[in-house]
Amino acid sequence: GIATGVYFYIDNDNDYDRFRDAYKRRLAGFTDDEFQGISTDRLIDAQRTAQKNKDVSIIVALAFYLVNIVDANVDAHLKQFNVSDDLSLQPNFELNRIDSHPNYGISLKYHLK
Repeated sequence: GIATGVYFYIDNDNDYDRFRDAYKRRLAGFTDDEFQGISTDRLIDAQRTAQKNKDVSIIVALAFYLVNIVDANVDAHLKQFNVSDDLSLQPNFELNRIDSHPNYGISLKYHLK
């Protein structure tokens, strides 16, 4: 995802430079650019579109980078999580011998092999 965002950023940056150079040449009075059938207003619109696409590409690459960071942190956190069958959780009910009130609890049993 990050590489895709960077690829489209570079592609849109190259397009933006082409449109901008052609527009500047037209302002200088030259008419020999590669976009001869396109009006000057359309070149301005193409520059704006390419700039917007460059910005979106960077945002997408950064979003994938942030998701990658979150994923790495979750994986590192869960790496220490024990999923073996040696863990058991059982309810515990005992009767208090002095006043005959029930005591409720939960016991956790952990067995090492």
